This record gives sequence, C-alpha cells and structure tokens, in this order.
Amino acid sequence: MNAKEISSGSRPPIVAVVGHIDHGKSTLLDYIRRSHVVEGEAGGITQHLSAYEAEHENSSGKHKITFLDTPGHEAFAAMRSRGLEVADVAVLVVSAEEGVKPQTMEAVTLIQEVKIPFIVALTKVDKPGANVERAKMSLLEHNIFLEGMGGEVPWVAVSGKTGEGIPELLDLILLAGELEGLTADPELPGEGLVIEAHVDPKRGNTATLIVQNGSIESGEFVVSGESFAPVRIMENFLGKPIREALPGSPVMIVGFSSLPAVGVPWHVVESKKEAEADAAEAKAEFRKFSLPAQAKLAETSESENEEEKIHVVLPLVIKTDVAGTGDAVLHELEKLPKDERLEVRIVSRGVGAIGEGDVRLVGGSATPGIIVGFNVKVEREAKDLAERLGVKVAVFDIIYKLTEWLGAEIEKRRPLERVEEMTGTAKIVKVFSFAKGRVVLGGRVEEGILVQGKEVKVMRRLPGHGDAELGRGSIVSLQSQKRDVKEVEAGAEFGAMIKMNVEPAAGDRLEAFAVEMK
Repeated sequence: MNAKEISSGSRPPIVAVVGHIDHGKSTLLDYIRRSHVVEGEAGGITQHLSAYEAEHENSSGKHKITFLDTPGHEAFAAMRSRGLEVADVAVLVVSAEEGVKPQTMEAVTLIQEVKIPFIVALTKVDKPGANVERAKMSLLEHNIFLEGMGGEVPWVAVSGKTGEGIPELLDLILLAGELEGLTADPELPGEGLVIEAHVDPKRGNTATLIVQNGSIESGEFVVSGESFAPVRIMENFLGKPIREALPGSPVMIVGFSSLPAVGVPWHVVESKKEAEADAAEAKAEFRKFSLPAQAKLAETSESENEEEKIHVVLPLVIKTDVAGTGDAVLHELEKLPKDERLEVRIVSRGVGAIGEGDVRLVGGSATPGIIVGFNVKVEREAKDLAERLGVKVAVFDIIYKLTEWLGAEIEKRRPLERVEEMTGTAKIVKVFSFAKGRVVLGGRVEEGILVQGKEVKVMRRLPGHGDAELGRGSIVSLQSQKRDVKEVEAGAEFGAMIKMNVEPAAGDRLEAFAVEMK
C-alpha cells in the first residue's frame, strides 16, 4: 500500500490506538508526540487531555492526524470503546515479543463493533526477544488475516524507541483515512462527541471535544445533552487559547453549565437562548424516558431487598479526576464478590476533589460509608469531618490498588452469619425421663461424634414430610459403658442428659452441630 495525496475536501483522520497492556502503546504515542508535533510545543501538552494532533510530511505534503490516547488497563474498557466510536481508523498494537493477548482480542471485538478499518502495529521490534513472524502467526491463529498472509489488514513493524517503521505507519493511517473518504465542511456549525470531562478547581466544568464536522468559533455556544457552554475559553491540545476549531481537531471548552456526559454528541448554536432551549429539551426527553424506568427500578429494588433480606447497606461515593475514569472504578467494583447480606450502594459519583458534601452523604447512615478517589485531592475540612463521622476515605493513582483496598474494606463491613455444621448423628433408643426441661435418654452414635456441652437438634421422621425438627438443646452430661465421658464416637452406645424443652421419643434422631460465624 502506498500513501496517496489527501484530497482538498478531506479532514484529518481521527485515530484510536488500542491493544493489550504493556504492548508498547504509550511508547509509540510518546515517539509520535516528540517527533511529529511542532518543535517547541510538545512539552506543553496537558496530561488531562486524551487527544492530540500530529503532523506528518510525505511525498504529497504535510498532513494532520488526530490521535486518541486511551488507557491500556482492562478496567478502562468503556474509555477505549468511546475512543473507537469517535475514531475513523484504529491502530491495533501487538508486541512482537508476545503476540496476541486477551486485551488484543477485546480491542479487535470493539473495532469490529464500530466497523472501522484498522492497522496492526507490531511493536518492540528493537527488543532482543522480538519475533515478527511469530507475532504474525499469532494473529493468524486468532483469525486476524494480515496482508501477505491471506488477508487485507495492513501491518507494519515499529519501534517506539528508535522510530523504526513510524513514518510507514503514519502513511498507512493517512491512506486508510483517504480510502474512507473522510470529508468535512468547516462552514457548517460544529458537531462531534464529548470524549472526556472534568471539574477544574479554578475554572469549573470542562470538557474535551472532538470536532467531527463543521467548526467552533469564539462567541458561539456548545450544547451537549442538558449541558451548554459559551465559547469564551477554548484551548487546543497544547493548552493554548484558540478562537476557532476546525474539523478533526480535539479542543477543550471551559465553562459548561453542568458536567457533560462523556460519549454524548454535542453541537454548536449561535445564541444563549438557543443553547438553553436545546438543553431544556434534552432534559425533558431524559425525564420522559427515565422516570418510569427509575420508578420501576425503585419498586424492584425494594421488593428484592425484602426477599434477599440484606442486613447492611454500605454507601459509597466515587470521585475521579475525569468522568471517564469513573467507568473504570465501576468496572473494578463489579469484580468484587457479591453477598446478599451486604449491599454496596453508590450514592454519588462525580469528578473533582473530595469535599464535605461527599462525607455528609455517607456519614449519616447506620453504617458509615466509604469514599474512594482516583487522582483527586481530599479537602482538609472533608478529612476532619470524615474522622468525626467514622467515614473511611482513600485516594489512589493505580486502579488495581483501589480495587484491592476497596475489597478489603467491604470485607471488614460484611455482617457475619451464623453457620451450623453437623458434627454427628445418633439414634435415640430409649427415653428414661423428662422433667423440668431436662431429658435422660439412651442411644447409639451413627456418624461423627457427640460432645458434652455442644448443641443438638431433635429430628423426627414424619410420613410424607421427611425429617422435621422438634426442638433444640445442649448436652449436659454423657455416659458410655457406665463411665462419665466427654465425648462418644460413631458405633458406641451412650446415655445422656440433655437440657431441652421438648420431649423426644424412641426412634427420633439427635443431630449434633457446631456453630461458626462466617
């Protein structure tokens, strides 16, 4: 495949780079950032932006490419999915050392769902253990058919360390975009998708947008669902103020009325009146479709709680640096063991620092709750209030550490349940006396062991109904072969005094059991 000149009506391709964790995605993107972003500006890239523009020059001139940077950890599947939904082309990163891994196939499935072309980048070819042919065979074994191996999927061997194969990869990306016939009209009102959102402590609700068509200009208004913002503060991927954003560009808009939902479309209108009307319409539509469902959910939840008899409700607040990270925390929460005795109830999920309001949300319940934060700070007032109310607060910057800690904290709060384990059975042969809540009887141990001081059940077989429990008691004393003993084993005959309020009969069965709290 040879790169061709991109037509004048086309827009820069939007590219999502996906693959298994530790397969060299970050190193590849870092090399492209260093070598293909205008010199002197690359250092200004702000870390919270998940998109940036690169420039590649080939025989047909200079061309822009927009890259979407998504995390590699499997917990961030939702974030990768959103990146692929807005992308025109995907780059599937596969290590030449390891070949196909589980997240490789997860990425392929996501690519197939959004139906966009993809290019395979065989990374780490500079490593001593790299074997390109073996990696290609690994792809073939998983029904990924590369060019030259019976298929049409283009591929290139690359190194994010030395830059080997990077120009060829960028050529393939441009060609894939050209073959898709990507076009845009910058004269139209801008539209696209929200790819990330967060609360800036100083500037307020902020969102990262991809312009898929049209353009955004200063003085206009951006509307996304129930949220809208005047285009006063608009920055490019370098964090530099701009007055216009063209098709294919990633931009950051500051000043939304509320935090936009990630993955939701946005569009541009001319006036605040139009923006308010569109946002109000979106809110009305949301209420129209969500309220009946919410009422039904509440009814279902109430009835289920009665049936399941949940003993403890543990309130949980999740705070993250950006909205998309919240999905990863929920993903990790789903992995934790479920127990009908305890319900972990998410009472709030948001972005930004952990404040007093978050603590009050979980501090007034019967069981003091938990607040987990990811890449956020805890305000001093919130920390003091949490200590007074017994609320546990913890922040993390590694997702699996959060999972481990949260699992341990939930386990501490899990209510213990009385569990009975049978330790022996005996047949009652004769009842000698029953008076004042004590019975003297004789019997034979059939299984296990009877132990002085332990609890027993009296079981009776009822025709057509099986065994029924008549009552319970505890063994006061035991005799075997006319001697006082502490325990009697299977096969031995015994006499016993048992403290209980029901009178057993010959033929009934004793079941001895031990009690554990689990």
